[in-house]
Amino acid sequence: MNCNVPTDICFSFTGFQARGGATDVHADGWGIAFFEGRGARLFLDPQPSCASPVARLVREYPIRSKNVVAHIRKATLGTVALENTHPFMREAWGRYWIFAHNGHLPDFAPALDGSFLPVGNTDSERAFCWLLQTLRRDCGDAAPDHDRIFETAQKVACEVGALGEFNFLLAGSDFLIAHASTQLAWIVRQAPFAEAHLKDEDVTVDFSEVTTPDDRVAVIATVPLTDNEAWQTMPPGTLWLFAEGAPVRQAATVPGVRRSPAAG
Repeated sequence: MNCNVPTDICFSFTGFQARGGATDVHADGWGIAFFEGRGARLFLDPQPSCASPVARLVREYPIRSKNVVAHIRKATLGTVALENTHPFMREAWGRYWIFAHNGHLPDFAPALDGSFLPVGNTDSERAFCWLLQTLRRDCGDAAPDHDRIFETAQKVACEVGALGEFNFLLAGSDFLIAHASTQLAWIVRQAPFAEAHLKDEDVTVDFSEVTTPDDRVAVIATVPLTDNEAWQTMPPGTLWLFAEGAPVRQAATVPGVRRSPAAG
């Protein structure tokens, strides 16, 4: 989720939590990261989110954030363990970076130089370390802006995406990048707000009662979280940059993919 004002994630998290072992097979751990200013809260649990006491804590905790990354895991490479649970977090250039991956990269073995190293044994964390190492190589000591981050992420998405399925989210405190290797969907909620009903739980919220006319919230998910809203599908092989609750840039990561007019 990427927003222009700090926003409560409880509604979307309710549907997300159910997919971790109740309405979906992704039962090998879950995690969520919230940015608050330059700080970040990270909650991880190798248990299924549908039965996780940590998930219940998050649902009951009144966290409001402009940028949130959440992940439910179906293990392909790497054991079911805390160190292999997404999202992953690193510090670079005096800021936190958050990364989550949905896919499979069985033959990805990058030459890591030691600046960023995986703690666990997943292909996902290796890809995160490689992305940050590439960004460090491209930028040196100068903190990258959104455009430089996006351009490096596009290069890495093209390179690594050729080796397998590489849907991912990369976030800092003021941006969210989404790569649709095979499947991602998104929606922007803004005035005039209406009711939304979850797919995975019988829960409805009227956003007009809990928002202001200036609020804007972008939600990105593998599969739409609600069944009465007009979600859009990201074309496979596209990279998207979201800021202040809206898509602001898009690029292809495979040859021949057309740019969608929905991104600025």
